[in-house]
Amino acid sequence: MTAIKTIYSFLFFSFFSFISFSQTLELTLTSNNFNDPVEMAHTNDNRLFVVKKSSVIKILNNDESINTTPFIYISASFGSGGERGLLGLAFAPDYKNSGRFYVNYTDNSSTQTPNTVVAKYTVNSNPDIANTTETFLLTIPQPYNNHNAGKLVFGKDSFLYIASGDDGSGGGPGNRSQNTNTLLGKLLRLDVSGSTYTIPTTNPFVTTSGLPEIYAIGLRNPWKLSFDRDNGDLWVTDVGQSAYEEINKPIDSGTPGDNYGWRCYEGANNFNNESSCPPMSSIKLPVSKYNYGNDPNGFRCAITSGYVYRGSMFPGLVGKYLFADYCSGEIGVLVFSGNSWSILQMDHPSIIESWISFGEDNSGELYIVGGNAIYKINDINLSVNEEELSTNFKLFPNPSKGEVTIHFGTNISHIESISIKNNIGQEIKTFNNLVSENISI
Repeated sequence: MTAIKTIYSFLFFSFFSFISFSQTLELTLTSNNFNDPVEMAHTNDNRLFVVKKSSVIKILNNDESINTTPFIYISASFGSGGERGLLGLAFAPDYKNSGRFYVNYTDNSSTQTPNTVVAKYTVNSNPDIANTTETFLLTIPQPYNNHNAGKLVFGKDSFLYIASGDDGSGGGPGNRSQNTNTLLGKLLRLDVSGSTYTIPTTNPFVTTSGLPEIYAIGLRNPWKLSFDRDNGDLWVTDVGQSAYEEINKPIDSGTPGDNYGWRCYEGANNFNNESSCPPMSSIKLPVSKYNYGNDPNGFRCAITSGYVYRGSMFPGLVGKYLFADYCSGEIGVLVFSGNSWSILQMDHPSIIESWISFGEDNSGELYIVGGNAIYKINDINLSVNEEELSTNFKLFPNPSKGEVTIHFGTNISHIESISIKNNIGQEIKTFNNLVSENISI
């Protein structure tokens, strides 16, 4: 009898965590044979392309093997170390036919200030090998070695979006993020369907003063950004200075000319509110934020953004946005509740790394990159189904967003009591002296 009660308590603990909308994430090691991985991408097949900061892109196959020959080695003048290196990869929407893909890296300039380079490559006749011929699209001088951002991603409009960090150092000393005559501290948008690039006609500075490549301004270090594969919404996270880490969510791809506020504002707070700063009412404020350094179990320092989960393996994660912090090792879940987004939790998984990037495969399943390893993200609450639980009782409906019924059948005579606990071990409800074969919660 005691054993039965213990088993049931454990199972209810897991299941109740789900119906109370708490997530318990589990990480499964996919590979730990990478040095300095910083990005992942796919070409709508079962391969994952892993970007190493040291100028190499390698292929991780569906069976978790890694191709011996790299997909490409960027042999151009190349700089790495610190926040520099090969930072971004995006495959063209028509990659299957055109073979075009794009990279973002910092070069090995002989001066103190490197350049951000955005370049185009093509795949070889061998789909696992790329041609080494490079076509330059953009070269952006960097005043300092840090805040290079580097993420590249295609939107549903088939335009290439490029995340560009501010002038670096600390505090945005040149206030370049608000200056529309520099590409630093911006979200850029290009039409790369031709041999180089053209400017989309709806970019905000096509017919006014300012650089036409600019799509949005006011970013500090947008290390990662992503598009929701379901509705096309853009997610932009911005690493904070010393107070807040930002999660920004424009509807769809946002409005051309959106201003995210840096360095006038950090989060929804004044940072360096000079006379030239726009009013806060005109700023695109983050939908959510968390405090820099305010972590009871460690130190938070830099947000690593991810994706809205649109896979099929874990229904309870669908529509939720996952992110992480580089220093604390926490993984966060952002949910839509009522009329706004809010952080459901920030927890340490069983494995704590300096999380550097998320990845999404062609099925919408999510991965996270830390150290030299790549892990697949699982929701252990929803890996439980009726067949796996026990032949002694049933749960229905499963999954459930509200009421759930536990059916014990004739086994009720062997159960002394049932204890239900939440995800931190607190007892929520106990049923004694059971007389019915069904309990509804």
